[in-house]
Parts: sequence; structure tokens; C-alpha cells
Amino acid sequence: MDGNKIAPPRTVGFWGTSLFQINGMIGSGIFALPAVLVAAVGSFAPWLMVIGGIMFLPLALTFAWLAARFDGSGGPVLYGKAAFGSFAGFQAGWGRYASGAVAMAANTHVMIAYFAAVFPWLENSTAATTTVVITILALTGVTLLSMRSSVNTLGLLTALKLTPLILIIGVAIFGAFTHQTVVLPEFSQVESVVLLLFYAFIGFEGVTVPAGEVRDPKKDIPRVLVTVLAGVTILYALVIWAYLTIGPEEGANENALAGAAEVALGQWGALVIVVGAGFSIAANSLGGLIVVPRMAYGMAEQGMLPQWFERVSPRFLTPANSILFYGVASALFAVWGGFLALAAASTLSRLLTYVITAAALPMIEHREGRINPLHFVVAVLAFAASVWIASHADQQAWTMFGVLVVVGTVLYFVAARQKPTEQA
Repeated sequence: MDGNKIAPPRTVGFWGTSLFQINGMIGSGIFALPAVLVAAVGSFAPWLMVIGGIMFLPLALTFAWLAARFDGSGGPVLYGKAAFGSFAGFQAGWGRYASGAVAMAANTHVMIAYFAAVFPWLENSTAATTTVVITILALTGVTLLSMRSSVNTLGLLTALKLTPLILIIGVAIFGAFTHQTVVLPEFSQVESVVLLLFYAFIGFEGVTVPAGEVRDPKKDIPRVLVTVLAGVTILYALVIWAYLTIGPEEGANENALAGAAEVALGQWGALVIVVGAGFSIAANSLGGLIVVPRMAYGMAEQGMLPQWFERVSPRFLTPANSILFYGVASALFAVWGGFLALAAASTLSRLLTYVITAAALPMIEHREGRINPLHFVVAVLAFAASVWIASHADQQAWTMFGVLVVVGTVLYFVAARQKPTEQA
């Protein structure tokens, strides 16, 4: 690597790192998830979320053990390359980067739809799309300024998204409601929503990507991975318990918590939940804008993407080109009506990342001459879970996923001609 090259500084501590994982996992889903799970398994729904967190633990532990070995940006890109070579590392990162831009466009559309409850003029499709584009570009501008300003803004949005969730839990605890008795569901009822459980937790892996800007990544990131997973699991379970306890009218599935808040607090409570959902998606989008471009930056450092993605702003010390590409691509997808079809591929691309990462841990330890038996068993569980979930994807998702892989592979070989790949 060029000794004169500007590199982003290490400015993020434990709490800032935690914000990346919290906002990667908590988006809009929690505001609709309670009604779906309760409809499937009834009063067992909060405990099912706890089981989901336990099921997801092998993946989190696998990432944690790998994160303790690397201190550069890229996360799964570095893990895949160390275990299986540059091309595997590239595939672990590219699909997540490309489809993330599409998913961000889709999520921002959902955010504006929530805010339309407060600002009716956003119900106009032209006004809504324009606002989506402006929002994406504004968030891109925030992430360009500095990592510190990005984390501070993310912290504010996180507080705005968590406050309504804590409010609804508090109302259920201290209100005059009858707590329901837990009834064990049939296995078929649980099986019908097990995929939804998995999807509720994905996004956690983003915390490993900006390790090159974390002050003590080998110590902080593994701790964050496990701690935040436990915290989010408990929050999910409590929110669903609160929904069950308050008992809103059946059928309020699109915004289940708004229905519960309206029962408990009236119209203003429902409004608070709706606005909170909007801020939740905004924080999720900003977290993606902070994290995912660092993946492309790490890939460029490794010679997997053209050098253009590696440029760091000399003024703000952020990976400016990668952030701009990601933000502008998201804005363009936002005005293209067909982008929702591509968004379906984002889950598959994350599962590819999980599969490569799970396989990487025992491979790296094998090369070191000492496979940890516990690590091996956990990695196998993580690998099997990821493959099983991927097997349930539909044909459209696989087709779009294939398109993303082909486009990325072309960029990979362009980069290979431009820059030697043997650098570490």
C-alpha cells in the first residue's frame, strides 16, 4: 500500500460501534412484526423471538471470532479473502454493496410513506419520489463530512426511533391491562414464521465492515456483536409482549404498534409510533450509508474494485468516492419503478456473505494448525442455517442475485487488470 495514501482515522469507540449494529438490525420490521408473529403463534410470540436470538447466536459468534483477528475495513471481504482467496472475498462483499443501494432506495420510500401520515402532501407520487431522492442525498452529505458527524447524527436518530418502542413497553407494564397466559404453539405454526425470525436479525454483520475506523476493533467489535444481539433480542421480545398485553384490534398488521398505541394512548400515541417508524428507517438508511461504502473501500484496498473507490477526501477523511457512488446509485434506484424486484436479491446476497464467513473460520484456523472444536461446531451451525434459509428464496430473487454477481465479477476483473491483487 502507498505510504502517502490518506486513510480514514480511527475515531469510533464501543458505543459508536454499537449504533452500527443496532441500526442494521432495527428498521421498519419491528413496527409490523408483532401482529404477524402473534397471528401465527399467539401468546408464545415473545418467547419465539428469544428463541430466534438464540438460533442466530452461532452466526454472531462466528463473526465475533473472526472480527477479533482483523483490524482493517471490509469485514466479510477480509474473512473470505484470508480463507479462500481474493475472488471469494470479493463475492462476500460485492452483492451486499450493490443490493444495499437498492434496498436503501426501497426503505426510504417506506419511510416517506410513514411521514405522509403527518404531511399529507407526501401522498402525491411525484412529491414522494422527490423527497426520497432529497433525503438520500442529504444523508449522503452527512456521511461525507466525517465519521464523527455521521455517528452523532446516527445517535440522534437512534434515540428518536427507540423512544416510541420504550414508550409502548412502559404503557404495557404500568397500564391497566391483563397479561396473557403463554400457550405453547404447534410446530407447524412456528415453522410458518421461522424465516421471518431469521430476517428480523439480519443486518448485524455491518458492524464488522468499518473496523479500520474503530479505535480498538479487535476488542470492541466482538463485544458489540454479542451484546447488541442480546439487547435487540430482548427489545424485540418486550415490544411483542407489549403488543399482546395491550391487545389492539385484529387486522392492524401494516403498522401493528400504531394500533396498540392508539388503544393505550389515543390518536397522539398512534402518531408517535408512526413518526418513530419513519425515524427508525431513516436511522437504518444512515447506518447503511456509513457502513456499506466502507466495504467497497476495503475491497478497493484489497485490489478487488477499481482504485477510484479507494479515494479518501483529504478534507473530511472519509472514503468519498465509495460513499458518493452508493448514495447516487440509491437515489437513481429511487426514481426507477422496477427497483423493488432487485431488492429481493439483497437477502440472498447477505446469505452468501454469511455462508462464506461461516466457512472461513474453520479454514483459517486449519491453516494456523489449530481448529478450535467449539468454533468448528458453531461455524457449521451458522453455515447450515444460512444454506437452509437460502434454499427458500424464489426464482426471481435468484435471477436478480445472478445479475448482481455478473456485474460485480466484471468490475472485479477490471480491477485485477488495474492493480495487483497480491497485496494484503
